[in-house]
Amino acid sequence: MGRQFQRIPPLRHRLLRLGINHFSATFSPRPFGKKPEGRVFYLEVCTKLKILSLGLLVFFPFTSFAFAAKGKTDIKGTAEASPISGTAAFEDTSDGLKISVALEHVPPGKHGFHIHEKGDCGDGGKAAGGHYNPDGVSHGLLLRDGFQKAHAGDLGNVEIDANGRGKLEAVLPGLTLAGGKYNVARKSLILHEKEDDYGQPTGNAGGRIGCGVIALEE
Repeated sequence: MGRQFQRIPPLRHRLLRLGINHFSATFSPRPFGKKPEGRVFYLEVCTKLKILSLGLLVFFPFTSFAFAAKGKTDIKGTAEASPISGTAAFEDTSDGLKISVALEHVPPGKHGFHIHEKGDCGDGGKAAGGHYNPDGVSHGLLLRDGFQKAHAGDLGNVEIDANGRGKLEAVLPGLTLAGGKYNVARKSLILHEKEDDYGQPTGNAGGRIGCGVIALEE
C-alpha cells in the first residue's frame, strides 16, 4: 500500500484526504437522539464511509492522471513580421512529461529545439537565457543521454518538411511541468535557425527564430 501512495505527489495526496474528510463531515448523518437504532445506523454509515475512503486512496494512484498538470505554449517568430507560428502542449504523465509540438511557416530542414531557463521571449529570444540546465552538465540529447549527460532542456531537433510544417512528439522521463527538480513551467521554448549537432557547448544551432513561454493551464 505504501508503494502505491508514493505514486501520488504529496500535495495531491493531501488534497485527496482533505476532500474525503470534507465529504465525511458534510454528508455523515447524525444519530437520531439517543435511540439505540439511531446510533447503530450512524455507526454503520460511518463504517461504510471509511471503507469508501480507503478504496479511493487505493484506486487514485492508478488514476492520478486526473490531477495531471497541463500546459501550453504559443510559439511565434522572434523577428518582426516573421511568419513562424506554432503550438506546444505539455502534460505530466506517469511515464514523464509528454510534449506535443506543431509548427508552421518554418524554413525546411532540421532545427534545434530547446527549453531555455527564463520565461521571456524579448530581445529576439535572447532574454530566454541559456539552455535549461539545473545540473550544469554538458550538452546532449535528453531522451538519449539522460540528465547526467544532457541539459534538462535538450529536446534535440524538430524536422520541417517542404511545406514549412513540422511536428515533435516525445515523453521525457524525469521531466515535469509542475513540481519536482526538473520542472519546466514558466520557462521558454526556443526554435533555432540551424540543426543541433550536439556539439559543445549548446549544439551550434545558431540564432533563435521562434520562441514561446510555457504556461500552466488552469
